[in-house]
Order: sequence, then structure tokens, then C-alpha cells
Amino acid sequence: MSQPGTGSGLSRRKRAVAALATGAMVLAGAAVWTSTFVKSPAQAAADAGPPAPDVLTAPVERRVLADTVVTRGIVAASQTVDLAPAGIAADGSAAPVVTKVMVRSGQTFEAGRVLAEVSGRPVFALPGTLPVYRDLKPGTQGDDVRQLQQALRTLGHDPGSDAAGTYGPGTKQAVAALYAAIGYEPVVAGGGQGGEDPVEAARDQVKQAQRRLDGLLRQDNGSASGDDGKTADDQTDDGKTDDGKSAADTGHVDDVRYAREDLAEAEDDLEQAEAVSGAMVPASEVVFLSGFPARVDTMNAKVGSEVGEKLATLSAGRLVVRGTLGAHEKDLVRPGQKVEVLSEVYGDQVTGTVASVADTPAAPEGEGADAAAASAGQGYTVVVRPASALAARLAGQDVRLTIEAATTGRKVLVVPVSALSAGADSRTTVTVLERSGERRRVEVRAGTSGDGYTEITPLRGARLTAGDKVVVGIAR
Repeated sequence: MSQPGTGSGLSRRKRAVAALATGAMVLAGAAVWTSTFVKSPAQAAADAGPPAPDVLTAPVERRVLADTVVTRGIVAASQTVDLAPAGIAADGSAAPVVTKVMVRSGQTFEAGRVLAEVSGRPVFALPGTLPVYRDLKPGTQGDDVRQLQQALRTLGHDPGSDAAGTYGPGTKQAVAALYAAIGYEPVVAGGGQGGEDPVEAARDQVKQAQRRLDGLLRQDNGSASGDDGKTADDQTDDGKTDDGKSAADTGHVDDVRYAREDLAEAEDDLEQAEAVSGAMVPASEVVFLSGFPARVDTMNAKVGSEVGEKLATLSAGRLVVRGTLGAHEKDLVRPGQKVEVLSEVYGDQVTGTVASVADTPAAPEGEGADAAAASAGQGYTVVVRPASALAARLAGQDVRLTIEAATTGRKVLVVPVSALSAGADSRTTVTVLERSGERRRVEVRAGTSGDGYTEITPLRGARLTAGDKVVVGIAR
């Protein structure tokens, strides 16, 4: 059995040990806190100063280097035409009115298709590059007539033996056949005042001249059959001339000659009337497009509305891309350069070439813009022709153009532009960082630059190979 004094002494010793342990832990924690958050002035100044400098390097590479120009463009057809028929050939219509609409926006169509009807007359499309600027009718000549003849052949209506560029009888028949195929009567050229047909009038004149001549010739035949057999000498006393003909006979001969002349003149008039009359193509009824199938970009016409500035906007030919270059980019881009066309919407990517670069900046669109805004909106138009046909769904889409403005054409040594340095002696060098940490300067000649890299050629027999590390900067 323990003594009471002994137990109390043991408890006091345990409490003392616990207190000592607790104090040690507190002192350790304070030491940690002090070492972390409490610094001497010297240590604080050292920590506030910059760290030891270190170099940034990049490897020397061997690859094909290209300088590119990136811009935006709009996919559009190579030809865009506003359908704006004027001078509608419809009798008795003071204000032309849309009576039918045969196509809609976004629709494609082939040559010979009737697009709309204005005051009962068709408006159709034919293949050709020359814009229509006059009525094409019998008797006319020119390149536009030649274009019409070729379009008629394309649609299966041969103009026959008419000379190329001359609107003759064969072309008239082909035009009449075209109108019959689309379901309309052709407008007839050569109408006279009051609505009479000049060809019929000329034919009547020929008939009248022929009848008069026939009557005079019958008189001659009657006189010959009624001759009493007298000689000229026997008849001199009867008032006849010495040559055996009376003054009346002489007048009759003149009448016959005049009648023949009148007939010949009437026949010439008939030939001319026939040459300039017949089926025609009014300028208001046709539009020539460079390629088919063509596309209706927008259709503005509505049945019952009067014809405004334009019925529709049509596009034809292969799809191309029209972009804009800044003044600092224009001199870098030339026809024939390779272009990558990318549609972010559909993911389509095709290659193409630069077809043309405008020499003058395009005028900014819109009115009322101030001079600064107008100047900022100006750019040089670049046309890109894709190597393969673009999908029709890309028409009107905004796409990215990456133009290869310059290229080495083969693999060369390249370094980042920041690796080059020019000394006071006008020499261009790069600094190679060896594995040992030693730095070696190499004189080079710079070549093509692009995408942040520059082609280099070591000079004076210097050693520089792909994989070498060159200094591009210092990191702190």
C-alpha cells in the first residue's frame, strides 16, 4: 500500500514533464515562424534584388521557310449582274409591272430559263460575257449578235447560214424557235406607224407595180396584133415620125420603162423590209451570264409590284474569293502566289492562287462617313482563284486567306528573328550556346523572313548546324 506523500510527489513530477514538453513545442513553433516571416535587413535586401540572369535559347532548324500574309475574304461568283430590265417591250403598258416570278433567292438555274415575267413578257438568261446594251433585231451586226448566235446554238437553235455577227433570216428563225421553246410569242421588229406591217405594205407596192407593167405589156401585144401592114413611108402622111413610130408610141415605150423601174424599186423596198423585220430580242427581255448553272443571290421582284431599279441580283461563273490588303501588304502579294482558303464555318480548306491585285485602293462603301473612317476602310482588292471548284454553300461566306508571299522553296537553316544581332561593324551574327555553357558568335547572312523566322547562311567557314542552340534573349 503506497504512502500518500509518495503519490502526490509522482503527480507533481508528471505535471512538470508535461509543462516542459509543451514549452519546447511552443519554442519550436516560434522558431519556425521567426525563420519564415522575420528576416534580417540584409536578407530582405537580397530577396528584393533581381535573380541571377539566365539565357533563353531556341534550336537552329532546317525547313522550308515561307512569308505569309493573312487576311479575310468573301466567297463570290466571278460575275455579278443586277437584273434591271428597262424599256419593256409591252404595248399599252405605261408602267411595267411584275406579272410572274419563276425563281427564288438562292436557286440555281440553267441557260434559257425564264426568271420573271414583266407586263406579260419574259425575262430570261443566255450564255455570254458581253452585257446587253441594245435590242437585237434583224439587220443588226456586231459582236453582241455573234454572242446571241452562239447562245442560240448552245440551246439547240441553229441560226443557219447567217454570217457570224449578222442578224439574218437564219437568226430570225432561231430566235422565233427560242421564244416558242419558252412559251412566248416573239416581239416582231420593223413595225411601221399605226401598227401596219411594213413587209406587207412593201409586198402590196410590188403587186401594184407588177400589175401596171403587165397592163402596159398587154397593150404592146394588142398593138402588134392589130398592125394593118403599112410601111413607115406609107404612114408618114398619117402623122407618124420618120422612124415609123408616132409620138404616142414613144410615150408608151417610156411608160413601160418607168413601170419596170418602179417594179425594181418596189422589189428592193420589199427586200429591205424583210431584212429588218421579224423576230427580235429586246434588251429588256434578256440577260447574258458568263457561266451556268448561275445563281439567284437575291430576288427583289414581287408579283404586282412595279419594276424598280432591279428585279434581282444574279451571279455566274466559278466561285472566287475577294479579299482586302492593307497598304503595307499590297507590295508583298503578286498574281500567281499560292493561297490557302479556309472556311471556319464548314471546315473546308482548298488551295488557290492570286488572280489579281488592285493598283488603287477600293473606295469605302456607304455615305456620310467622315474622312478618317473612310481612309481607315480603304484597302486593295485581291482576287483569289481556287484550284478546284468551291462548294456552292460557301457563296457569300467569310473565309480566311493565307497568302504565301515568299518562300525559300527548299529546306534551309532558320533561326528566330530575335536570335539575330547587328554589330557596329554592320555584321549580322547569332550567338551559339555550347553544352559546356560557353558562348560562340557566328557571323551569318540573313535571307527570307517569315512567320517570325529568318533564313541564315554561315559565313567565313563558320560551323552552324540544325539542333545548335542560339541565344534569343535573357530571362530574369
